[in-house]
Amino acid sequence: MGENNNYKELIEKAKGAMENAYAPYSDFKVGAALLAKDGRIFSGCNVENAAYGPSNCAERTAIFKAVSEGVRDFEAIAIVGGKAGAIEDFCPPCGVCRQVMSEFCDKDFRIVLEGKDGAQKTFTLGELLPESFSL
Repeated sequence: MGENNNYKELIEKAKGAMENAYAPYSDFKVGAALLAKDGRIFSGCNVENAAYGPSNCAERTAIFKAVSEGVRDFEAIAIVGGKAGAIEDFCPPCGVCRQVMSEFCDKDFRIVLEGKDGAQKTFTLGELLPESFSL
């Protein structure tokens, strides 16, 4: 999957991850698929908790899985989500996820979103978080 690719496989993996979402409180299911520069893909889903604070977003789940496996070089992430698992609109990453991405990803890291009827939007991390802070 190169930069000119439409990330179709990555989107499909994100959709598959969305099916595993644990969202009994919001019923808003999110799936993410993270592409490492070595070609490996790490998926993640949102995992809610009754106390809300301990909940984890799909994007962070995927990133933390990769980091826990020793992977720290990433090319792109695909994100899909919607109420009851139905994709109606684009599902961009929250601010916390953007900050976590900035810890491990360059400004040219690609964030690929798919909305209704397969419409796609792609952003760089630099576009979504232009003034990030990290080491």
